[in-house]
Amino acid sequence: MTAEMMQSMSVDAIGMPAMDAMVMQRCIEACSACEQACTMCADNGMADGMMKCAAMCMDCADVCNTMMRMMMRPTGFDMSAMQAMLRACMAMCSACSDECGNHAEMSETCRMCAMACDECMKACGAMLDMMHEAEAV
Repeated sequence: MTAEMMQSMSVDAIGMPAMDAMVMQRCIEACSACEQACTMCADNGMADGMMKCAAMCMDCADVCNTMMRMMMRPTGFDMSAMQAMLRACMAMCSACSDECGNHAEMSETCRMCAMACDECMKACGAMLDMMHEAEAV
């Protein structure tokens, strides 16, 4: 539904450069999946006494949620702010993936969380690449 709503918005009316709605949709979905995985991993980490991992996951969930919500509000789109946020989301996902990767052999939740973080980084990177291409046009 989000992709359909994005496509129904007039790009000219909101001042947003023309971008591939599917790349945006994949990024939104990856941010949502990462937020969910991090939230669940944080809960599991707190139960297991892995406080650094839990805190990192909570931070990553918050950043992913904010990134997703920014992308769903294209009327407030600012190219430089969006690019900075994408880079911040990628950095947070990288840090969280590294931390969860430290526990992946003993925690299936951490392994899955690291995978979700990696997928989110890829999707944010694809979005960033698309934005750079749109700027060049």
